Formats: sequence, C-alpha cells, structure tokens
Amino acid sequence: MSSIQPTLTRNWQPEVPFLENRDWYALQTRARFERRICQQVQAKQQEAYVPVTGQRRRWSDRCQTVEIPLFPGYVFVRAISDPVDRLVVLQTSGAYGFVTVNGVVACIPDQQIKDLQRIESQSTLWAPYPFLKSGQRVRICGGCLDGLEGIFVAERGKQLVISIEPMERSIAIDVGAYGLEVV
Repeated sequence: MSSIQPTLTRNWQPEVPFLENRDWYALQTRARFERRICQQVQAKQQEAYVPVTGQRRRWSDRCQTVEIPLFPGYVFVRAISDPVDRLVVLQTSGAYGFVTVNGVVACIPDQQIKDLQRIESQSTLWAPYPFLKSGQRVRICGGCLDGLEGIFVAERGKQLVISIEPMERSIAIDVGAYGLEVV
C-alpha cells in the first residue's frame, strides 16, 4: 500500500522593493527630447517625471500657449539605488547620464519632487530662476501652498525660490498674498 502525502507548495513571488527604498535622480537628456525620454523610461517600468510650464509663443500668424519643460535637458527618475536598475535607465536613447556631485549620483529628496508636482498643479504664477546657494529658508503659511519651503528672495519683491540642489536649478513663485515663516 502506498501512501500519498500532499506536498505543500509555496507561491513564489519576487521581492518587490518598497516605494520608500526608491529615490529620485535627475537624468540629463538630449535637449527637447525630455517627454519622449520620460515615456521610454516609463516603458521600462521606472517612474519618471518632467515638470512642464505653459509659455505663450507668438508666430507671424498666431499666438499659442505651448508646454515646455521647466528644466530643459532633465528628466526626474525614481529608481532603486541599485546600479543595475540605473543602467537600464541609462540605456535609454537620448539619456546622457545622472547628475553627480563629486562623482556620486546625486539623490533628490522626495519632498522637493512633491513640491514641484504641487506647484505645477496650482495656477500660481511661477518662472525659472537662477540657482541660489545662500538665502533665508522660509515656509508658506496658509493658502493652497501651505507648508511649501524654499528660499526667500527680497530683491525681486516677495518671491519664494524652490531649488533642486544637485541640478543647480531653481524656480521662483510669487508669494505676495501668502504668509511666510522662517524655518
């Protein structure tokens, strides 16, 4: 008499890294190909983001508002800090390399990307601004941008500058109606 014993099988699933283990990086790209490269990176199962702004352009026969990248030549990529995953992103046509600081790939804090996405979703007036290394850090109190932090610039009126330090790029937001507090 043979005895048949049931065998227990375990469903094997590859370990998927948690979202908290993923960092944002700035990928330097070919000029005017930011959106196309963003789509290619997303097709490789990586999260990518290109902040855009509407800009009024005038041609001889018409005026039109066109969307242009806020940081020309850059795509933000959220990837595992594993070199293999970064290599997959670098193999995208038109991608030149990740922004580095002293030879190390520079990580961009998640909060700065969230701030950019939040600004982009609002109808607040904003424009590119030269990168600043010094200035007083402030936080907006109240309104739709409550809690947003940046550098206060007094010489151009009441403006808040949000800087992405590894890329040395910034944007300026008009905060005339908002209350500010020092961080």
